[in-house]
Amino acid sequence: MRTDVAGFLGYLDLERNSSRHTRSAYGADLRQFIAFLESSCLCLDNGVAKASLVTSDVVTRFARDLHTCVKKVSIARKLSSIRAFFRYLVKNKRISSNPASLVPTPKAEKFLPTVLSVEETICLINAPEKTAKKANSAISVLRDLAVIETIYSSGIRVAELTGLAMKDVDLASGTIKVIGKGNKERMAYLGSYARQSLAAYISRARHKAVAAAPLFAGNNGKALTERTAQRLVKRHGEASGITKTPTPHALRHSFATHLLDAGVDLRTIQELLGHAKLSTTQRYTKVGIAGLMAAYDAAHPKAKKPR
Repeated sequence: MRTDVAGFLGYLDLERNSSRHTRSAYGADLRQFIAFLESSCLCLDNGVAKASLVTSDVVTRFARDLHTCVKKVSIARKLSSIRAFFRYLVKNKRISSNPASLVPTPKAEKFLPTVLSVEETICLINAPEKTAKKANSAISVLRDLAVIETIYSSGIRVAELTGLAMKDVDLASGTIKVIGKGNKERMAYLGSYARQSLAAYISRARHKAVAAAPLFAGNNGKALTERTAQRLVKRHGEASGITKTPTPHALRHSFATHLLDAGVDLRTIQELLGHAKLSTTQRYTKVGIAGLMAAYDAAHPKAKKPR
């Protein structure tokens, strides 16, 4: 089955033009499924997992075993990966039917994204400069500030941020060219503060970099990884004194929510975020309603239950 998985990932790359992140997620899910088959001695031929031996009951058992240690949303994603893999095998006549097609997807829990208030966001943005004296490198402080400012100003995903090259940024117009999910290209926009932070970082650390070089780089000159970007946002969040634990995705959520609160329409926010469906963007209205209800409960004299 490992050979089939390699062929499937190649198909995603060459024919579906899927992103590196998507291929990585599919690969991890399918490798986990194969490991489950082998450890459970299921669907094996001479000790090797074989796709043609997989049944709906086996896929159901895999999903059931995950319930004890994995969130429902992750189980749903893994089942989606398995279905897509077997669809590929059916399409290429490697198997006759998709054993995962009838396995039900668990209903994912509904949750509101973590959102920073405007005040909390400002505290996070100010954190790199406050900790500059403790930092090992003034350049890393400039970079971290530029990273935080860029995500909050543009609302781009962390994978989009780490994929930026020098040539993708136009400071004069305040725009950046972003390659989003499905390798779809869009323009994102930078406010004046983000442009100033990026200009300071580039002039100090990346002024000699060629056009194709990564915009945000580590000490080795290689592109900043998503994990490193997540760690630096978390580190400055802890230094900022705010009670929430910020992530790059929380900054993206905050970007969208603050625009919505300021009266920007959902269609515009959808375009800025690079969402394919408006329904994905609509969850930010729930964040706004939750904030309104919290303010109402805190302020209205008839909102609280009598003691």
